[in-house]
Amino acid sequence: MLSILKNRVYRHLLAAQVVALMGTGLATVALGLLAFDLAGDAAGMVLGTALTIKMVAYVVVAPLAAAFAERLDRRKMLVVLDLVRAAVALCLPFVTEIWQIYVLIFLLQSASAGFTPAFQATIPDVLTDEQDYTKALSLSRLAYDLESLLSPALAAALLLIISFDSLFWGTSFGFVASAILVVSVALPSPKPTKRRGIYDRTTRGIRLYLGTTRLRGLLALTWTAASLSAMVIVNTVVIVRADLGLSESAVAVALAGYGGGSMVAAFILPSLLNHYEDRSVMLAGAAFGTLTMAVAAGLFASTQMTLWGLAVLWAGAGFGYSATLTPSGRLLTRTACPEDRPAVFAAQFTLSHACWLVLYPLAGWLMTTKGTEQTLIWMTIAALAGLGVALLIWPRSKQKITSGGHADKP
Repeated sequence: MLSILKNRVYRHLLAAQVVALMGTGLATVALGLLAFDLAGDAAGMVLGTALTIKMVAYVVVAPLAAAFAERLDRRKMLVVLDLVRAAVALCLPFVTEIWQIYVLIFLLQSASAGFTPAFQATIPDVLTDEQDYTKALSLSRLAYDLESLLSPALAAALLLIISFDSLFWGTSFGFVASAILVVSVALPSPKPTKRRGIYDRTTRGIRLYLGTTRLRGLLALTWTAASLSAMVIVNTVVIVRADLGLSESAVAVALAGYGGGSMVAAFILPSLLNHYEDRSVMLAGAAFGTLTMAVAAGLFASTQMTLWGLAVLWAGAGFGYSATLTPSGRLLTRTACPEDRPAVFAAQFTLSHACWLVLYPLAGWLMTTKGTEQTLIWMTIAALAGLGVALLIWPRSKQKITSGGHADKP
């Protein structure tokens, strides 16, 4: 897997992703502490609102950013957006009102909504061999999982010597370092052969996406994966602290199980995808993750859940989540020619976050009103629905794509 690091351009891009992720992780911790400092016991509502604003920014801004991406030099665009994120992060330590948090979060996540799809679309242009690109997808998944494990530990260590608002300086440093790494390499920036209107450019990615059979199947599987992750991310703290009556450190153990399962999947996916088609691997991952959620519901119904049992089940959910979504970049790359890739990646970014925009509050509402057992049952049903739709609309036989002239490649 590490052999692709011999490619200098990809090596710099991966390093840019890692330092930006670490900066984002520090901001997540600092934002929670800032919300508590300003709102006290209402900090949860503040963070929930901030998360909703983040998802709205992702859903609304990504297609608009993709419309402009095809007209701009990709390297310059990525650098500017990194610097915008760095500047917004520098403003966060000076926040004195809750509404200011909301405004800055919207600006920060709007820049990320433009940056992330364009960055993701650049990788297959740099690594043109599909096996190399598959390894890159797994490394990217590992980077996300390691960030979720290491950022809280790094933040805890830093808080021993600095105040929480100083963590935002680390966030800004991460984005500046990312910009420096991006500007240090030459990036491909394919341009369309003919000029398109703003409406065509804004909606092109969504139209190509929804006009492609396998990507409609991917969207259904994304719903399944989002059902799994929403249950884990939103409700783990309640399950561990309220239902199991355990300490805060036990929350970290349960979440580490989820991250660990995702990392195991990332390690073995390149080998699996060499032997099995993407569809089979992704459907199996979704089915496995859904099954673990159903088992969790059964154990809660029989009052036999323990911390280690929860960690193992969450590892299964993490494995299923990663196996379902990590290969998605291969499908997107096969669907679009190079100049359309930013638009198609932006469409996946928008539609996937639309799933989370629905499922995050649903998971929280069910937990508050129905309890853990019922929440697990309903989130399992939601995951099963996505899996069933994917099986129905994504046939095993390879389909030709009629929209935009993008034919399936071998």
